[in-house]
Amino acid sequence: MSTTRAAPAAPQSGRDADTSVDRRSRRPEPGRWRNRLYRFDVRYAPYLLIAPFFLLFAVFGLFPIVFNGVVALRHWRLDDPALTGWAGLENFSRLFTDDDFFNALANTFGIFLLSTVPQLLLALIVASLLNRKLRAQTWFRVGVLLPYITPVTASTLIFSVVFARDTGIANWALSLLGIGGTEPIDWRSAKWSSWIAIATMVNWKWIGYNALLYLAAMQSIPRDVYEAAAVDGAGPWRQLWRITVPMIRPVVIFTVVLSTIGGLQLFTEPMLFDSNPALGLGGDDGQWQTVAQLIYKVGWRDLNLGYAAAMSWALFLVILIVAAVNALVTNRLGGGRK
Repeated sequence: MSTTRAAPAAPQSGRDADTSVDRRSRRPEPGRWRNRLYRFDVRYAPYLLIAPFFLLFAVFGLFPIVFNGVVALRHWRLDDPALTGWAGLENFSRLFTDDDFFNALANTFGIFLLSTVPQLLLALIVASLLNRKLRAQTWFRVGVLLPYITPVTASTLIFSVVFARDTGIANWALSLLGIGGTEPIDWRSAKWSSWIAIATMVNWKWIGYNALLYLAAMQSIPRDVYEAAAVDGAGPWRQLWRITVPMIRPVVIFTVVLSTIGGLQLFTEPMLFDSNPALGLGGDDGQWQTVAQLIYKVGWRDLNLGYAAAMSWALFLVILIVAAVNALVTNRLGGGRK
């Protein structure tokens, strides 16, 4: 039985062999592309995903800060374009002799103390109550957040009516309790009354927000700790200050810093509390004019942008120092309780 064999292929010339070898070497391997895509995804994709934030921050955050610093070192008046040029530290040195600035700074700190301290203390108490087993627990937790989601303009306008001299609900409630004397309190006439009214607006809005932050932190505390403390005879008040507050200290520090920043930048509530908000005076004699209001008045009513920019930088430094001190004190006090 005969078999036929195929003739062997003719050997390729040297040039053809080299060309085929080059084509095989240039052809990408499937695994190599996967490795490149994986390295790109691991190394560069995260930067591309966060790049929009940094671009927006550079345009709307970093650039205004730098430009504001430049303006603070210049003469810049919108009502006198001829008055221009570098002023150096003249705008900053003027702050030390400006009675209006120190009055606004005192008002800012007064309202800040009346709002921040009671706000955080009441938020701790509310969070401690919400952390217990209650009926309609979810409804209570959602309810304390309602003031926060209410627009600040709407709530401030309502409170301005509540603190009206002759027709306000605040004076009516005080009269029922026998407080206030025969004459109704004019909440806009004096420093102490206007400070209390504005601080009440701030507290009403932010107590629920801070309470939910504290409540979220309290959820991570083991129940065994409270049970052991109850066995040792610790009541609810002692458990709150000896156990809860030290164990949620990072959140407490966060709320202290956040409240400090917001309290020293207070603008909307005192602005709308005035009968003529466009002037930015904060009362007839500046009884409740905050630094933020004064910056608005100097910059957009007096048209002195250079001096207003210097005030904003001074306020920034004050906030930075006070926030750092508050965080340090809170950290020390929280760490001291065992």
